[in-house]
Amino acid sequence: MKLIIQIPCYNEAQTLEIALNDLPRELSGVDRIEYLIIDDGSSDDTAQVAEKWGVHHIVRFKQNKGLARGFMAGLDEALRNGADIIVNTDADNQYCAQDIQKLIQPILDGKADMVVGARPIDETEHFSFLKKKLQHFGSWVVRKASRTDIPDAPSGFRALSREAAMRINVVNDYTYTLETIVQAGREKIAITSVPVRTNAELRPSRLFHSIFGYVKKSVVTILRAYMMYKPLKCFTFLSLPPILIGLGIGIRFLVYCFMGGGSGHVQSLILACTLIIMGFLTFMIGLVADVIAANRRLLEDTQYRVRRAEYDALYRQQKREREAAENCRAADPASAGQRMRKTIEEPVGWQ
Repeated sequence: MKLIIQIPCYNEAQTLEIALNDLPRELSGVDRIEYLIIDDGSSDDTAQVAEKWGVHHIVRFKQNKGLARGFMAGLDEALRNGADIIVNTDADNQYCAQDIQKLIQPILDGKADMVVGARPIDETEHFSFLKKKLQHFGSWVVRKASRTDIPDAPSGFRALSREAAMRINVVNDYTYTLETIVQAGREKIAITSVPVRTNAELRPSRLFHSIFGYVKKSVVTILRAYMMYKPLKCFTFLSLPPILIGLGIGIRFLVYCFMGGGSGHVQSLILACTLIIMGFLTFMIGLVADVIAANRRLLEDTQYRVRRAEYDALYRQQKREREAAENCRAADPASAGQRMRKTIEEPVGWQ
C-alpha cells in the first residue's frame, strides 16, 4: 500500500518546511509514504525548500494557475507514481498531520473512497464569527446539493483512494473542495468525513481576499457543479416561476374576458404569454442540458478507462524498474543510500 501526500504551494517558502516536518514517516497499513509538492508558479524559493527537504516529487508550473488546477495536477502525478491513497493537505500547516492516520483509515478499511477532514470550526480561534457562520451555511448548501453528510465542505484536508482519484474531474479554476464533494455525491462515490484537529494560524488565507469575494465564488462554484450533474432538475425549478406567474396572469385575463372587460387588459395577456414562453424555453434548455450531461457521463467513463489503462501500465513499468533497482542495490550495497527525486515541469494535460 503506497501513500502519497501532496501539498499545493504558492509562495510557501516560509511555511512549507514547517508543514513537511510534521508529516508522518510511517503509518499503520501503509508500506511506503512519498511526498509531492505542486509549485503553482511561485516567485520565491518554494521549490528549492522542497528539494532541500527531500521531497520525492515536484510538479512545477511556470505561472500561477490556481488551486483547482494544482490539485488535479497533483492527483495526476501521484497516480502516475503508483499511489494507492492520496492525501491532500495545505502548505501553511493548517491541519494537524498526526490525523492523517484517521483520515486514511476508512479507505484502508474499505468503507470509503474519499474522506474529508472536518475541522472544529466553532473552536478555531482565528476564524471570525462571520466566517464560522458562513462555513456552516456553505457546508449545509453543499450537503443539500450533493446529498452527502459532509460537515466541513471547504476543508482541503482529504484523502482519496486510487479509484476515486481516477474518477475526479474539476472544471473550475477557483477551488476543488466544493465541486469534488458535489461530484462524489452525485456520482455515488463512497464519501465520509472524520474529525481532525487544526494548528495555529501561520499566515492569512490566500484563497480569498474578502468575505464577499469568497461567498460569491463559492456560490457560483456550487451552482455550476449542481447544474452540471442535475441540469434538468435545476432548469425545471428555474422555469416554474415564470410559467406559474404567466398562468396566473392568463387566468386573470380570462376572468375579465368572460366578465366582458377583456379589451382593457390586453397588456396582461401579452405579459402572460411572454412569461410562459420564457419558462418553456428555460425548460427546453434543461432538456438539452440533460442530454449533454448524459454525454458527459459517457465521456467521463471513457476518460476513467483511459486513465486506468495508462496509470496501471505506468505502475507496472515502475514496479519492474524498482525490482531491477533493488537487485542492483543487492549486488552493489554502496548504492543503497542513493535516493531518486523527480521534478516535473508543466505536466502535459494540465495546461
